[in-house]
Amino acid sequence: MKPRFALIGCGRIGKRHAEQISRVGHLQAVCDIDPVALSEFAGQLQAKPYADLETLLANEPGIEVVSICTPNGLHATHSILSLKAGKHVLCEKPLSISTSDARRMLEAAHQANRKLFVVKQNRYNPPVQAVRKWIEEDRLGRIFGFQINGFWNRPNTYYEQSWRGTRELDGGTLFTQFSHFIDLLFWFLGDVKQVHAFTRNFEHPTISIEDSGVAILEMLNGAIGTLHYTVNSYQKNMEGSFTLFGEKGTVKIGGQYLNTLDYQCVEGLPHLQLPSGNEANHYGFYQGSMSNHHHVYDNLVMALHSPGYEIASALDGMKTVEIIEKIYARAFAQ
Repeated sequence: MKPRFALIGCGRIGKRHAEQISRVGHLQAVCDIDPVALSEFAGQLQAKPYADLETLLANEPGIEVVSICTPNGLHATHSILSLKAGKHVLCEKPLSISTSDARRMLEAAHQANRKLFVVKQNRYNPPVQAVRKWIEEDRLGRIFGFQINGFWNRPNTYYEQSWRGTRELDGGTLFTQFSHFIDLLFWFLGDVKQVHAFTRNFEHPTISIEDSGVAILEMLNGAIGTLHYTVNSYQKNMEGSFTLFGEKGTVKIGGQYLNTLDYQCVEGLPHLQLPSGNEANHYGFYQGSMSNHHHVYDNLVMALHSPGYEIASALDGMKTVEIIEKIYARAFAQ
């Protein structure tokens, strides 16, 4: 039998989740505080509408999985409520906007004996998969250095009349735009030892977070590198890239969304021809990251039935939050 889902948050990313839920399972209920969005979702998807999560959980005992697509700062509250009600949870990125909240989420999952997953769709990009495999096979040898670039555009209209750009619900540009880049840093190279960082807000006077930042990072494995990110790329997204410098090879994952293999010079490896990745998520006047949510849901269903099946875990999600907090702590200390 296909799993039964509830979807919390009827915004743009919620639509992406609804498409995939309808493919792999049954969307039984939807929840949002916006009555217009809620009515539209419920009508289109033939799901029961609820204006608050607690009422949904009390009235829908048959739901097995809750997909959380609410603002960043609400992920912890909504996930913990769902876990305590005995539901598995798939949480959009970031897992939370504080490490303390992430720990509470993991503890709630443990106490309820339920699974908590986080969306990390860029792990499924073909060049990301290839480079991860090379690292696992030690094809690059010891990694000396890295460079991460996230040069995107978010106009002021993106932040108007929205939770975006607020410290309480957004948390920061690294959480909302570039947490996938931080996830790949941890997935490729492990944890961070120390950080130096600077952040600025140059072009977005109405928001309480940064629109640009630079960090120098030393990893526990000895690699050193830089992270440079901004949402001030003129008019459109320019680049999303991750370069690795190893003793036996150099590779650059590039494109706008970490979706192409821009450079490969690896000892003993011929140049790799990769399949095209999926298109980016389109949201009208801006574009998001790669659209790999079909992989996320396929793996979620597999993980529900196979306890040892590998999928981006809540622990990985918490490590992303920890690293972002380290960067912000150093930046705010300047």
